[in-house]
This record gives sequence, structure tokens and C-alpha cells, in this order.
Amino acid sequence: MNEQNIEPVGSPSRGGKRVQPGGELWRKIGKIALRALACVLTLAGALVITVLLSLRMICSDAFPTAQQMFVTTILETGQMKFLASWFLSPEEIQAIVDQNSMQALDAQVDSTLIHIGGSGQVDTGGTGTAEQDIEVVEVAGATYTGTMMIVKDPSRVSLATIYPWRDEGVTLDQLVKDSGAIAGINGGLYNSTNNTGGRPLGVIVSHGEIQFNKPHQYPGLVLVGFTEDHLLQIIDIDGMSAAQVEELVKKEKIRDAVTFQEEASDTNNHFVQLIINNEARDMKGQGSGLNPRTAIGQRADGAVLLFVTDGRGKSGHLGASSGDLISVMQQFGAVNAANLDGGSSSCMYYDGEYLMPSVTFYYANSSWKLPAGFVVS
Repeated sequence: MNEQNIEPVGSPSRGGKRVQPGGELWRKIGKIALRALACVLTLAGALVITVLLSLRMICSDAFPTAQQMFVTTILETGQMKFLASWFLSPEEIQAIVDQNSMQALDAQVDSTLIHIGGSGQVDTGGTGTAEQDIEVVEVAGATYTGTMMIVKDPSRVSLATIYPWRDEGVTLDQLVKDSGAIAGINGGLYNSTNNTGGRPLGVIVSHGEIQFNKPHQYPGLVLVGFTEDHLLQIIDIDGMSAAQVEELVKKEKIRDAVTFQEEASDTNNHFVQLIINNEARDMKGQGSGLNPRTAIGQRADGAVLLFVTDGRGKSGHLGASSGDLISVMQQFGAVNAANLDGGSSSCMYYDGEYLMPSVTFYYANSSWKLPAGFVVS
């Protein structure tokens, strides 16, 4: 009987080399994975090229309206400002900003125009909430949706902070809860890099205490907040030293305040003043870009207006312009009003839920981490 070499089942031999069980299967899986990766990279590359070509077209002189909207909008962002300089020179950017700027209001807030508890109420058509001192009204514009919160007693509005400062901030709902409040919005400038959010910028005053005082950090800083008499103040502190800010806070009896930036340059397009003593700012061209916004105002009867909008693609909306903010604040009877930090930071929380969460998709029902925010007790 002839002897036969019998190969173990599942271990075929090729050219004298034994193949491990399943080796062929893994090779096929590897080839499929490589092809899939190649397809993904190709699609990603095509998408990047398409976006860049689209931006180049938008930034061309052939589409002046789109060009102006892109530049004014992108210069208001925190992390994407550089995109404008990819397609336009500093001189071209500055020219666009100048064509779409806002005329500054030189007047100081006239406190005699505010009579807390007096007349000045506006029929908003909104519905009162369980908290009779707070009214919430939804506002819809052509390029945004927003929420207006009317706080009839201004003494209930203050600035909550995480002081002493640290690297990690907290979400708005946590800030509201930690301060024993019921509602809140985001406020002034802060370091938002990597969403750490624990370090403010500019000036912070909370319950009469100056907790942060570096007015030299940015040009064009404007102090926005309330006095001990619960009157909204909008004060230009550009060029002031820390000592001068201390003197100002003491003199004006500022109890709670943040800062935001007023600057129109080839690297920034920020604004603060909206309405001073019933006078709205004049605008050239579009005045600003379209972005999520947070704004604060005060009526003649002292009621505080807290307004937050969406944008940046949220629900298909680009956002609100400076003109939109002025129009809404006038509609709700604001004597004085200011724009605060917006963009991805914009948010509003009330009675256990976000009425306006961050527009960032991975914070769909939350907010960025913050060092401070205006809250309602």
C-alpha cells in the first residue's frame, strides 16, 4: 500500500509554505479596508478642494455682497478669522470692514431715563412663565431664531463666576445651579481655546468685587453691567489702566459687569454698543456679519432684556446681524442695549433646560464651558 502525505484540514500548503488558518480572510479584509480608506480620503480631499474653491469664488469681486458677508462674519469668529486672509489682502479686508462698519455713540448712559418699577412696559405678545417676574418670548428673523427673556426686577440679575479662576470652566446650567439661580446667559470675553473656559479676559466684577482686572489685554474694551442701583451701564474703558478701572468701578458703583470688544480691523470685527439713551447706532452697509448672538438691554421701567439667537447653520440659520439686534431691542422697548460675546458661546438656560444651547453640534443640549455669566436669581 502506497503511503500518502495528508495535509491537515484548514492548513493548505502553497509552494512548500504552510498558510495559517484564516490568513486568506484577513488579507481580503485588509484589502477592503485599504480601499475604503482610499475612498474616504479621496472624498475628504474632494470636499476640501470644493470648499476652498467655493470660498475663493465667494471672496472674488464678482460677488461683492457674498464677499462682504463672508469677511464680516468670519472676522467675528474666535478660531476661523484666518480664513479671510487666505483669499484677501489685509488692505482688501480692511476696506470691506470700513464699508460695513458702525458709527460709535459718544453719549454716556443717562440713568435718569430709567425709572425702576415705573412705566415703559411693552406688549410683547409673549406668554408669562410660572415665574411671574420673568417672561420668555420666541423671536424669529429671516436668518435666525432667538429667545428673549424679560426680567422685570433688575435686582435679580447679577454676574455669577467660578472665581477663584482655574483652567476648567463650567457649563451654563452648572453655573446657574451653583449660584442658586434659576436662569442665565453667557457674558463677556474669555479664553475658549479647547473649550477649557476657566479664564476670563478683560474685566470681571461680581457683587461689587473686581475679580479680574486686565483692561490692557485687548483694544476697544467696553464694560457692560449693572450698578448698585440696578441700572445697566455701557462704558468705554479702552486705554484704561487697572488702577483707572478700579476707580471707575468705585465711582460708578458697579456691582456686576463683564467686558466685550469694540474693534473693526482686518483681524477683528466686534461691536458692543447697540442703543444708548434710545438712540440706535448708525450703520454703513451691512454693519456686521451673521452669527449667533447674545445681547443685554434695559427698558425704561428697569426690566432687563436678555436676548440669544442661533446661527452658523443651526436649524438652517446663519445668525443675526447688528441690525437685527438693534431692531429686536427697540421692539422690546430697550433704552440701552449692548452686544456681548456670541458665536458658539451664545446660550440661555432657564428652569432646568436650555432654551438656547450652543450651536456647536457636539454640545447640542449644553453650552461651552464658561468662567462667568449673567444669572437671574
